[in-house]
Amino acid sequence: MRKLGLPVPSGFTISTKVCDIFYKNKKKLTPKILKEVNKELKIIEKESGKKLGDLKNPLLVSVRSGARVSMPGMMDTILNLGLNDKTVQALANKTSNMRFAKDSYRRFIQMYSNVVLEVEAYNFEELIENYKLTKGVLLDTELDENDWDGLIKDFKEVVKKNTKKEFPQNVFDQLSGAISAVFLSWESNRAKIYRKLNQIPSEWGTAVNVQSMVFGNMGNDCATGVVFTRNPSDGSKEIYGEYLINAQGEDVVAGTRTPQYITKQASKDTSLKEKSMEQLMPQVFRQLK
Repeated sequence: MRKLGLPVPSGFTISTKVCDIFYKNKKKLTPKILKEVNKELKIIEKESGKKLGDLKNPLLVSVRSGARVSMPGMMDTILNLGLNDKTVQALANKTSNMRFAKDSYRRFIQMYSNVVLEVEAYNFEELIENYKLTKGVLLDTELDENDWDGLIKDFKEVVKKNTKKEFPQNVFDQLSGAISAVFLSWESNRAKIYRKLNQIPSEWGTAVNVQSMVFGNMGNDCATGVVFTRNPSDGSKEIYGEYLINAQGEDVVAGTRTPQYITKQASKDTSLKEKSMEQLMPQVFRQLK
């Protein structure tokens, strides 16, 4: 997509062949694989002008699965990787947005702890709900930087209680842990059941995509969403999808907030009161279209 000139973040793909090597190597990344990952990482750093773990201009990445066929919700994803107690401050300084930095860090701790460290998600969700109840608000977006700061501390306590270890601060350990977790998600129970129901061969394995982060949670002029080039209802050739303002990708699929439609017509057809991206962000919509 980047070769076509599309505005896609720089990144690299770890092939399904590596997934096979990973499982044959007792579910561990080999030194050769880690060396190649670091080599590709340096290319992203050069293109972005950022560096993983840097205390002035930190690079943050997403780690996603790349199965040969779409398996929605079956495979694991980790966003904002590269944040720790020091780089979160660097991100805040670089963006002049402490709330955004703290929000991104708590999201990372929450996601990484669940996917990689296998801490049940409800531990974190309950804490967020308690904060909202105490403050008398309904949405996560109504919590401020002080709330997120408190939740970060609480989240790290949950991790320590459940794993008997501190939340990992070494960004390279974070990356290798995330890559391994995505490979492991190919053999999760939900993925196995999905493959069986859809006649997907287990030997295919999954690839892993590592990309520079683009943030949808920096404020009300940012958004995230899911878009199709065809209407899934009738197959007609038109942009179709949903988006959320001041959010990240997981929010769209998690159901914590109701997404808005991309097009004005779709919003009108469903009598949704919230305005579409076409209405609120016309320039972004035109670029997307």
